[in-house]
Amino acid sequence: MKLAQVVGRVFCSRQDAGIQNKTLLLIQPLRWEDSAPVGDPIVAADAVGAGSSEKVFWVASREAAVAFKDVPPIDAAVVGIVDGYQTRSFRVHR
Repeated sequence: MKLAQVVGRVFCSRQDAGIQNKTLLLIQPLRWEDSAPVGDPIVAADAVGAGSSEKVFWVASREAAVAFKDVPPIDAAVVGIVDGYQTRSFRVHR
């Protein structure tokens, strides 16, 4: 699983029927060690009801699709909201 922060939402006027009624979030991947941004933001389907600016963990590929009962055509999904975590330096991140 990977760490990210919700930076926005994506709205589509037309989309595949498999992703109808799914919330699409724009997430910025982050490093676990220091929460620094990694790469460009990506679009991920929201399986947990994450809100604006929340830190989340996400999965990609097949694991993203199976986060939903109907297995939609997606390649990234938010599967958890991060309340805090600890790294090797024993620093708690929130």
